[in-house]
Amino acid sequence: MPDSVVITGLGTLGSFGVGQHALAAVLESGLARTALLLDPCGYRRSNGVAHAALCGDLDFARYVDAARARRMSLPSRLAVAACRLALEDAGLPLRDDDRVTRSVAMATTFGAGVYTEKLLGEIIDSGPRAASPFLFTDCVANAPAAHIAIDVLARGANLTVVQREAGPLLTLIEGARDVAAGRADLCLAGHVDEIGVLMHSVLGRMQALCPADADGRLRPRPFGRARCGFLAGEGSTVVVLERARAARARGARVLARLVGSARAFDPSAPRADWGRGADLLATRLTHALARVGLSPRDLDAVVSGASGSVRGDALEAHSLRALFGAQMPPVFAPKAVTGEYGGGNVASALVLLAGATCASPTPNDEVDPALGVALHAGALPARARRVLVSGLAAGGAAAWIVLEREAT
Repeated sequence: MPDSVVITGLGTLGSFGVGQHALAAVLESGLARTALLLDPCGYRRSNGVAHAALCGDLDFARYVDAARARRMSLPSRLAVAACRLALEDAGLPLRDDDRVTRSVAMATTFGAGVYTEKLLGEIIDSGPRAASPFLFTDCVANAPAAHIAIDVLARGANLTVVQREAGPLLTLIEGARDVAAGRADLCLAGHVDEIGVLMHSVLGRMQALCPADADGRLRPRPFGRARCGFLAGEGSTVVVLERARAARARGARVLARLVGSARAFDPSAPRADWGRGADLLATRLTHALARVGLSPRDLDAVVSGASGSVRGDALEAHSLRALFGAQMPPVFAPKAVTGEYGGGNVASALVLLAGATCASPTPNDEVDPALGVALHAGALPARARRVLVSGLAAGGAAAWIVLEREAT
């Protein structure tokens, strides 16, 4: 990854609220904000997990007016709102003139599941002639990226990535390459997902979700010995990527510099689960770091993709131990409070670089000794500059980025 690409804007929203300050507050609290997911059709098992990290009544009308919102699925509304937040944070206009080329790179895991369910319901109940073209146009995976492009008049490449937990980082990698190569002046890169009751119930039936504790709270416990699933969460995160020279020329505030990236595939992974290729993944990442003049010793902290998944966290832990050996830097696991999906990991890494603190969702005395990764509580170490952000996906995809804080 060339070191000339920087992040100058961040837009994020989820169960924690709207914007960076809301995210920083929930990270500091260490407690996820969840809500009941209504199940009028009876998809959920009687003893199934009924809560998720939902956007609920989140008010983002300032960013998506009611007339437009009526014609969009929830993922499209979330993505457009996050994009506008990111441009505002970057100090950029909503739309540029013809001399500026913007590209869009968005990821999603499930797409507009609620719209898809409604569309299929119409077809099953009344036949294909009753299928709503309104629902169809927004149930495809690339609808959020298309709505962003329409909203900001982005005339560059428009990419949608569907690679599960690795998606948020893959869009940053692709977007940064687009900008570095001069194919776009800036890229709007991010992730969006909604959690509908049907998908949530499927995840529950697959025993992927953490159940509530005795006090009713959902605590996923990343890297914990008692972990038994993740917290499903919806939301969207979008960042603005541009060349460092252009950012300096307009006096932009740089949130982070992308100084390294890697992607890999674990062939031992089944289609819907994590594999056992920790050594292979660590080797690929080590080689990628070396290509940009870095080694694992140059990384000051890790924003981990650990979420409470039994096998996913095991692969993450073994990969980190293979990469760092006994010299493990501080490790954070923000998905315990933002939930899995929605791109909260990228946003969390950026707010931590900006000085936010993060409570440890898994106390040290609850850490799984077979994994040997204890979570850090508090802020980044005072002299920390480079943060590794990881994303290992069920099905084998893997991606990492290295973010560097600007020297002060």
